[in-house]
Amino acid sequence: MRKTMTITATALVAALTIGGCADTGGMTDTQRRTAIGTGVGAIAGAAIASATGGKAGVGAVAGAAVGGIGTYIWSANMEKRKREMEAATQGTGIGVSQTADNRLKLDIPSDVSFDTGRYDIKSNFAPVLNRFAEGLRNTKNYTVDIIGHTDSTGSDAINNPLSVNRANATRNYLINRGADGTRIYTEGRGSREPIATNATAQGRAQNRRVEIYMGEVAAQ
Repeated sequence: MRKTMTITATALVAALTIGGCADTGGMTDTQRRTAIGTGVGAIAGAAIASATGGKAGVGAVAGAAVGGIGTYIWSANMEKRKREMEAATQGTGIGVSQTADNRLKLDIPSDVSFDTGRYDIKSNFAPVLNRFAEGLRNTKNYTVDIIGHTDSTGSDAINNPLSVNRANATRNYLINRGADGTRIYTEGRGSREPIATNATAQGRAQNRRVEIYMGEVAAQ
């Protein structure tokens, strides 16, 4: 038994070391948190399963606990938040969806979020953010990632800071409505991730957008 416990402990330490030292260059903060959590959980889970006689259930549960970073749950609360935002955004053109990793995604086009070349919150964006902030106040253990995008008009020297400013303006608005700023992360990706062609005015309008991701993590 002592040998088994030693192997398990060693494997867990190795898993955590890999998670802490993994080369995550070029990844966003969100991707980095998810990748490290998933990798650590998988390695630790396999080690624990082996040490417990191959009991996959035990290994999976323990591995999930170790690799909790970047792991989201779709609870009744999250389903409620989704329904609330669907009602709040009806007819606005804002997309509301559940992502593959169980986060609530708001995809806000430029005609709702920001005017061309600006990052002040538009009047028709404010009610949506008010409702979203209320949902955050009623949720424990959440994280929010806000990502700003631009079209390809102008240089990176203009677009990159503009996309960051749009994400930060959205974050600041939520904080002013009672959201916990320590749980909200922002990022600007400039024109690097278009979802439509930049060759037309309509396509450029689609590319000027803000994406908001809300995830709920299991209580520790």
